[in-house]
Amino acid sequence: MSALHPDWLNPDRWLACARNADARNVQQALTAECPGIAELAMLLSPAAGMALDRLATRARFLTRRQFGHTIPLYVPLYLSDFCKNGCVYCGFASDRRRPRRRLERDDIIAEMDSLKAMGFEEILLLTGERTPHADFDYIRAAVILAAERFDLVTVEVFPMTREEYHGLSEAGCTGMTMYQETYDPAVYERMHRWGPKRDYQYRLETPARALDAGLRTVGLGALLGLADPAWEVLALFQHVQTLRKQYWRAGISASFPRIRPQLGGFTPPFPVSDRFLVQAICAFRICMPDLPLALSTREPVWFRDGIAGIGINKMSIASRTTVGGYHDGNATDGGQFKVSDSRSIEDFCAMLKNKELEPVFKNWDAAYRDISQSA
Repeated sequence: MSALHPDWLNPDRWLACARNADARNVQQALTAECPGIAELAMLLSPAAGMALDRLATRARFLTRRQFGHTIPLYVPLYLSDFCKNGCVYCGFASDRRRPRRRLERDDIIAEMDSLKAMGFEEILLLTGERTPHADFDYIRAAVILAAERFDLVTVEVFPMTREEYHGLSEAGCTGMTMYQETYDPAVYERMHRWGPKRDYQYRLETPARALDAGLRTVGLGALLGLADPAWEVLALFQHVQTLRKQYWRAGISASFPRIRPQLGGFTPPFPVSDRFLVQAICAFRICMPDLPLALSTREPVWFRDGIAGIGINKMSIASRTTVGGYHDGNATDGGQFKVSDSRSIEDFCAMLKNKELEPVFKNWDAAYRDISQSA
């Protein structure tokens, strides 16, 4: 694994600005006509943290202008928790002593039918690393089942080849999510003790391979808490910029997951405060007004309620991080991480409506896919 960043990934030059910007710089960033990474660095500074209300006001305005009052909803379905990797921060790591399981075809159908009955039209399929229990053929079969039931089918699984992503696209997969976990190569090497995931460069190039293969959307993110969070947010911004320039027709989105308690008891070396997470989300929105920003049920209820519509425009709900658990309701401890927002769909949607936000289960974009392909 290379110890160097690729040419396009170099947040170091902006980190001093993120640490040392003053109130004048923050005002400059907030009023910039076309803010970029320089302004993002200013808005990640302690000085900008002192002006958080102004950042939130600007982020809310831009979110409403671009996305209206809608909050699309999605749901994750964990297919398997078998894994070969030794990620120190993950409850699925291969050295965690826990029972392992994968969903068989009938289980997958039952789980998906239960999620469909809840109203979801977008599903995210997840596994651990590629294993004989959950390989490409297994994922492809699950995608086919999902595409028969949902408008949007995305995957968050192991990195694949271009040919494999093309196969998923033909099976009905519309997109993928691939968190780099940390963009710092030295930290990445320490956090991934063994397994295929140790290959930093291969993982970094995975979203580009997926888009080359015909997938229409990719989701990016860094697992905040592993390295300097300002550095990670700057690197994430550079990654998004790079993909948008090369794949300008694709849909790129970003997420901001923080490390949550999990089997193994890993303590993050760079804990991320609630205040900084809000600041990072607002700063990203200000500097990329049209980029979809998602937030999962990792975050607590009060945080999700507060940030909905302020930077964040897409959210998950009713999530289980165990394998299965929707159909039989028997979710147990030992998921990939602990869910913080365990509200029902009804309670969550009621909250959104009280904030004058509209939960969206149906994404009509998928209805035009066949038309555009046959035109």
